[in-house]
Amino acid sequence: MKLLTLSIPNHHFFQWINQLEDSDIEVYWMDVTDSGYSPRIPWVNQITGWRLKRDYPGRTFLKRHAQRLYSFLNKYNERSAEEKLQSIISKLQPDLIHCFEMRLSGVPFQKVWDSVNTPIIYSSWGSDVYDFKNLGLSQRKVTAFLKRVDFLITDCKRDYSLAQELGFSGNFLGVFPGNGGINLPLENNLAIEERSLIMIKGYDDGVGQARVALQALELVNKELIADYEIFIYSADEVVLRYVDKSPLFQTVSKILIKRGDFLPNDQLLKKMGRALLHIGLSTSDGMPNSLLEAMGMGAFPIQSNPGGSTQEVIEHNKNGFIIHDPKNVEEVKKAVEIALKNTNLIQKARDFNTRFIDTYYNRGKLRASIQEIYSSIYNQ
Repeated sequence: MKLLTLSIPNHHFFQWINQLEDSDIEVYWMDVTDSGYSPRIPWVNQITGWRLKRDYPGRTFLKRHAQRLYSFLNKYNERSAEEKLQSIISKLQPDLIHCFEMRLSGVPFQKVWDSVNTPIIYSSWGSDVYDFKNLGLSQRKVTAFLKRVDFLITDCKRDYSLAQELGFSGNFLGVFPGNGGINLPLENNLAIEERSLIMIKGYDDGVGQARVALQALELVNKELIADYEIFIYSADEVVLRYVDKSPLFQTVSKILIKRGDFLPNDQLLKKMGRALLHIGLSTSDGMPNSLLEAMGMGAFPIQSNPGGSTQEVIEHNKNGFIIHDPKNVEEVKKAVEIALKNTNLIQKARDFNTRFIDTYYNRGKLRASIQEIYSSIYNQ
């Protein structure tokens, strides 16, 4: 079976597609951004270097020092992604096409989709369906794409319902984590009394609300957090600046990992295994992989719930706290204080979440199911 995949060079895509290694599926990947070869998936047939018709001498110099001239020349020297995709399909004749994410890998190729009969699988990620308007997509284009899609995979139940409302009438293949599952190093899942971190997802880009979490910690009783190190990862620049000016964060122990700095996933999971709390706030999302990872490693989740996605895995006051308004500092502050005072609740949540994530999101257990997705379609 020949499978053609379209995606940006994204960690979740690499993780998902590596679930197909050593299967009978011949995988091809068109990087829609043409960012170059990825060593993360060396076994995949990677279609890169397609954008430039000619890599002429001095091109890099012009790109850096003569942007207007470079842009003018590119009008004649660049292939369109649509043109390249059409060529790939004609030559490769894939049995299946799988688009990961809609805005960059699905909607822009509508003319191609309408011109071929190859079955299309679409995996929705994050805010892809839930917040498509704020991602710059019109409902007309989204509906046209979803009507053409034959098979749908989502990372939460919410998005299947939304896709149906927007025109999808194909076959639903189920809810799967966007990264294809989590490897859980349970030896690093520490007992509650051994945990020394409070972790915060550092996105603050208009959707992510990390500064709200930081402001909440500034209001928390200082005795409650005195013994904890604050670990902020994937931190945007506004978060770094905020921490630098905050009196509280000049006095507490802290670690900051900038957004864009590479932190190996196994190292992040180890940190989560040392965290008592994990705080993730955003105004729009699907099912955050970071949430699932934190839960699987026993950290107590304090998480926003855009569109009801988070409540699919968190029952408030049982295995975590749901934040109804991710911009409400006082709501977050109260959740942190209640959690830090309630060791019994955190212990029960750790035990429940570790079992729950291992049952439904364990990477090893999902591998066969993910491979079966493709073989079942191919054998229809």
